Amino acid sequence: MDWNARRVRELIDAALHEDRTVADATSRLTVAPDQEAQAALVAKQECVLAGLDLTPRVFAAYNALLPAGDRRPPVVVSHDREVFDGVRLAPGQVVAVLRGNARQLLACERVLLNFLQHLSGVATLTRQFVAAVQGTRARILDTRKTLPGWRALDKYAVTCGGGVNHRADLSAGVLIKNNHIRLAGGVAAALRRALENRDAGMAVEIEVRTAEELETALAGGAQRILLDNMTPEQVRAAVAATAGRAELEVSGGVNLATVRAYADTGVDFISVGALTHSAPAVDLAMRIAPV
Repeated sequence: MDWNARRVRELIDAALHEDRTVADATSRLTVAPDQEAQAALVAKQECVLAGLDLTPRVFAAYNALLPAGDRRPPVVVSHDREVFDGVRLAPGQVVAVLRGNARQLLACERVLLNFLQHLSGVATLTRQFVAAVQGTRARILDTRKTLPGWRALDKYAVTCGGGVNHRADLSAGVLIKNNHIRLAGGVAAALRRALENRDAGMAVEIEVRTAEELETALAGGAQRILLDNMTPEQVRAAVAATAGRAELEVSGGVNLATVRAYADTGVDFISVGALTHSAPAVDLAMRIAPV
């Protein structure tokens, strides 16, 4: 799992505080403090798993929030070796088995499921797009349209689904979009400034919306060109006109019904904001029983 461990811990801590997990009134009144339990994380639909490694981290972070006298041994998390991030789960399949203090399991249940359901939803939707373009050269890219603070996790989930990460943030590459072009005075001027002033080795990509802008970008030495809101027919013409002189990316309103048509044009990349801003959460459950 490739992410910033400190940032992930901050997200987990924020989620635990938001749910007031250390003040779980229901469990305190109904469950004995020393009650041991076993829980199964279960997939209730076909999906692609993402975020499994968060499971022990959530319980460890919760335990650290408790007063010293209320802490219990860590919850033990076990799972089959064939269950890992990126694997396709069948309905009813057990993701992991958890064993430990019942109050800890109950307090963390919703926080853990929120993480896993969202991230697995991103991975599942990404896998659907990747499957739709199988056999073409097109690769499915994510965007920066992520939940605030969740970018590393959302982008990790995209890779679990077989997608490819676009730039992580504004410092990770130059992407000249329409607003930059308008402010700079046109495609040629914006591209020239970027190429002349970029840091050594920094990639430069520019957005175009017409065949004329495409020719201007190619003449200016663009390495990668984003074809914004074009039809598959327009993209096919752009691929032919480019003839390998630059990498081409499609963006704008692509969905599962249209992505194959775009991929069949021979484009290199297709970026899909919906992977992270509109993926539905998958249905996972935690079933707890006393030990």
